[in-house]
Amino acid sequence: MFTPKYPRSDTAPPAPMPPATYSPSAYNPTAYAPAPVPAAPASHRPAVQLTPGSVLTLAAGGGALVLVVGAVLVSMLLAVAITAASVAVCAVVIRSILKSDRR
Repeated sequence: MFTPKYPRSDTAPPAPMPPATYSPSAYNPTAYAPAPVPAAPASHRPAVQLTPGSVLTLAAGGGALVLVVGAVLVSMLLAVAITAASVAVCAVVIRSILKSDRR
């Protein structure tokens, strides 16, 4: 029940390979040339037509995206600056407390 079951092994000996022969006169360079690549079929999709309304929409969307990303980056920079300032103030206060305790 718990013994493994292996597939039957192939006991037939492999067929012998014929010896390789080399003949310099049998070399044909065109036989080793790559096959030509077929040309890509022409696309039947129409080209994108930009109307003045779509250009205006794209410009407005791009401008809004730039403003949003800029606001996020500025707020992150402001948060880092405020954190650094508060850590600096805490360091000065702790230093003064430790200095006054030594006296």
